Formats: sequence, C-alpha cells, structure tokens
Amino acid sequence: MATTANPTRDDFAALLNESLGGENESFEGRVVQGTVTGIENDMAVIDVGLKSEGRVPLREFAAPGQKPEISVGDVVEVYVDRIENVNGEAMLSRDRARREAAWDKLEGEYSAGNRVEGVIFGRVKGGFTVDLGGAVAFLPGSQVDIRPVRDVTPLMDLPQPFQILKMDRRRGNIVVSRRAILEETRAEQRSGLIQSLAEGQVVDGVVKNITDYGAFVDLGGIDGLLHVTDISYKRVGHPSEVLNIGDTVKVQIIRINRDTQRISLGMKQLESDPWEGAAAKYPVGGVFKGRVTNITEYGAFVELEPGIEGLVHVSEMSWTKKNVHPGKIVSTSQEVDVAVLEVDEEKRRISLGLKQAQANPWGAFAEQHPVGTEVEGEVKNATEFGLFIGLPGDVDGMVHMSDIAWGVSGEEALNLHRKGEMVKAVVLDVDVEKERISLGMKQLERGGVAKGGSAGAGGLSKNDVVTVTVLAVTDGGLDVQVGEDGATGFIKRGDLGRDRDEQRPERFQTGQKLDAMVIGFDRSKKPNFSVKALQIAEEKQAVAQYGSSDSGASLGDILGEALKQKQG
Repeated sequence: MATTANPTRDDFAALLNESLGGENESFEGRVVQGTVTGIENDMAVIDVGLKSEGRVPLREFAAPGQKPEISVGDVVEVYVDRIENVNGEAMLSRDRARREAAWDKLEGEYSAGNRVEGVIFGRVKGGFTVDLGGAVAFLPGSQVDIRPVRDVTPLMDLPQPFQILKMDRRRGNIVVSRRAILEETRAEQRSGLIQSLAEGQVVDGVVKNITDYGAFVDLGGIDGLLHVTDISYKRVGHPSEVLNIGDTVKVQIIRINRDTQRISLGMKQLESDPWEGAAAKYPVGGVFKGRVTNITEYGAFVELEPGIEGLVHVSEMSWTKKNVHPGKIVSTSQEVDVAVLEVDEEKRRISLGLKQAQANPWGAFAEQHPVGTEVEGEVKNATEFGLFIGLPGDVDGMVHMSDIAWGVSGEEALNLHRKGEMVKAVVLDVDVEKERISLGMKQLERGGVAKGGSAGAGGLSKNDVVTVTVLAVTDGGLDVQVGEDGATGFIKRGDLGRDRDEQRPERFQTGQKLDAMVIGFDRSKKPNFSVKALQIAEEKQAVAQYGSSDSGASLGDILGEALKQKQG
C-alpha cells in the first residue's frame, strides 16, 4: 500500500499561497472576510485564515453616536494591514475596510450625481466632519444650511442626505454640502407654491426678517419682499417702526416674477388711498395746518394728514430770510400753517408755501409807510451802490448812493455812513411784488420832499414848464428845486442849452433861477428838467403862431416877433 510522505516546508508554503489567492498576490492591503471568534474587553478577536488571529477595537464596529452591534460567530469584512506584527498577531482594521468599501460606492454615486447619506460627527476648522458610511468627508460651514446656523448641535449624529461637491481618492479628500439639498427641496416647494399664487391676491404671512429697505414675509414656504414704501401711505422711516419679527400680517401680492421666483408684497394697497380727491380736499390758495416730517437742503416736507405730504421749497419759507437753511426756520415735528400752491394727484405731489400763510411784510410796510413817510433804521450793510437800512416789519430798504447826500459824489456819500449806524430816511418807492423799498436820505435836507407828497409831486407832470432854483453846480449838471420847498431834480449837462457853449454848468451860480421843462422822472420819481427841451418847444410854438412855410419870414424874424409879443 502506498504511503504518503510527510509534507515538506515547500509544500506548506504552496498550500498557504493557494489559500491566500495565489503565489503572486499579496495578502496585505486587501479587504478580506473574517469570523469573530471572541470578544475580550473592548477588542474583537477575528480569524481571517492566517496563522494567527487579529484584534480590532469594538468602536470600529459602531456608527458615530451609536453602540457596536457585534457578537461571536459574526462574519465581518476587515482590512489586512500586516500579516504579522511583533507579537505575531495579524494587524486588522474594520475602519479601513469600511472606508475602502465606502469609497467604491461613493465614487459611483458622485459620478451619477446622486445624494448620499451621512452623519455629522465632529467639528474642524472652517466646518464639520461627516461620516459617509466609513469615508470621512468635510462639510464647510457655509454649506450647512441656506442661512447661517449658530448652533449645529441638533444636526449632529443624525443621518441625513448630502450632496458630494468634490472628491479625490488619491488624497482622501471629499467635500459635501447639506445646503444644496435644502435649496433643491426649497426650489421644488417654491415652484409648487408660486404656481398657486396670483397678482392681486391677499394672503397672510409672517414677518421673517427686517432690513433697512423693507421686510421679508414668509408666505408658507416662499418669501416675499415688503418694501418700506409699500408698508403704509404715511412716511415710514424704518420698517421696524411698524413691524416686528414674528408678526402675522395681511399683504397683497403686487408682482410675481416666475423666472426669478421673486414676489413683491404691499400692505398700503389694502388701505384707502388718501390721494384720491386730494385736489378737492386741499384747494390751491387754502391754508391748512401740518406737521414738519423731514428737513432737507432744498426745503421741508409737511404732512397734512397720514399719507399726504407736501414740499415747502426753501424759496417759499420766509418773506425776509433769504439763503438760509430750512432748519433755521422750522424744526422736525413742528406744527405749522401752510398755503397750498399746487396739487398734482397723478404724481402725488403738493407744493406748499409757508410764507404765503403769513402776512406779507412788504405789503404791511407799504400800508403803514406810504411814499414820503420818514423812517429810521440801522445801516445793515453798505455796498458799492448804496446802503441797506433795517426797517420795521423785519424788512430792508435801500438808499442809492445818489440819494445819500447833496453836493458830494456817490462814492464820497457812501463813506459818510458805517454799518450799525442809526439813520433817518424818507420812503421814495415800495414795490411789493419785487420786495423792494427805495429810500432817500438827502431828501430830508434842504429841498427834501414834504411828508405826504411824492417825488415829482406838487402837480408836476411831463412837459410842464417851471421856474427852478440852482441848488448845486456839478460837472455833470445842476441840482435844482422847484420853488422854495418844492420837488428837487436834476438838469443834465447836455440839457442846459441847444448850443455847446450853453451846456457849461460853470456859467450858472447857486441860487440862480431859470425856466426849464419837466422831461421825465427817475426810478425814485424825482423830476428831470431840461432847458434845451424848453427852447425847442418855444421855437416850435413860435413857428406855428407867427410864421408859415410860405410867408417868407426868417426864423429870426419869427422869434423876434414872438419875443415882442411876450414882452408886450
């Protein structure tokens, strides 16, 4: 009978290679199946068919946040790190086996764009770690939720879906997102909800967030923007003045953009429009009470009623205060009387006037101080052309430099007075529409206008012939006066005679009397006289009375005859 020889060392090596998959395949670095032969303390003893068993920590058999479920006899997959360590035991890893298997599965899901399930189990710089069935992925903080999350604790150790954004097996790097899943889910919900809404529809919502420009209102899965200008017809400085987070509000859908899924909401649209019939309610010229709500560089806004505001332009704020900031005339929340200047219901604009609701000080001055009245006031300002005098009623009058003093030039007259000095003057003219008061100071001296009279009064009219007395001789002509206390006026150099030799002022003396014709009045209604005009008028009259074009008489004969008749 044949006998079998005892196996040699080479036979044993061959049998070992055969059981491990072939002579050319390495056992190390592979995932193999093993049997749990025992559990000692916190280690599981596993037999994978090597000459010695390996030990694996029990925690490697538990999912994050859960207890290990393993018992003797279970068949499990483990990764062979080394066949034998210094103690003669096999170096096995359950985590590595799960990781390798997970990577194979995740690569397939990533290629297909599918979601994967994972558990957030730890925090790291910039985000969190996620267990994807054995493979560890990185979840950036910005990808946790649609909005920033302060506390992630409720989300940890909880199985939930994730989207793989990037993975690199060689580097062992996986980046996932929870936000992408939420946005996709929300988009589906929004799409369904937005189809059920219509413009003009009135719905209830909850104030979710408040910003400077409005509030976001949750309509039950989709947010709409309630702009600050659509909260109320009255002025709203900040949405928080009217709304609080968590408030339930009734809103109307103004616009729906189904492409961008944006919804515009309004609250004031549910109220009655105060601008309807505003023109009839606030007629032009009417005076109403209002409250100053806002002050700008160009004027002030006055609320006539909640929802209706008008603008008082800076030019319509005061009769007397010019070029000043509106804040120096009115203050916020102040109640004022305003006059309606213009109403435009279509553009929702009302122009108001503050000064029109008050008495016009120029008109009041004209009534209380007619032309010729003597007044007293302080020199407010001196300019190159005259003096501005402060008058009763908070108005100013101007004394032109030619009306300051007799016998001196305008420049010299300006130097006779200083700012702050109290002076007396006479009213020469008041233009209420242009808000101008003309004053004269020299008229209070000799030859001044009598009270109650007017410049050029005393019955003087254009073309009147009067006898005047020379008051002063200047290079430009003569200052003259009618009678002893009549109106004063001026004869220009060119009006002293027809001939150039007669147009020399120096041939006249102060106190000399002469005849002249009134040819007009200046801006202060002082008469202007002319000797030349009188001579021409007398010549025409003489020709008409004593001669004709076919009489044959010379101009000298005619004037001589006229002179004889005058003397006779």
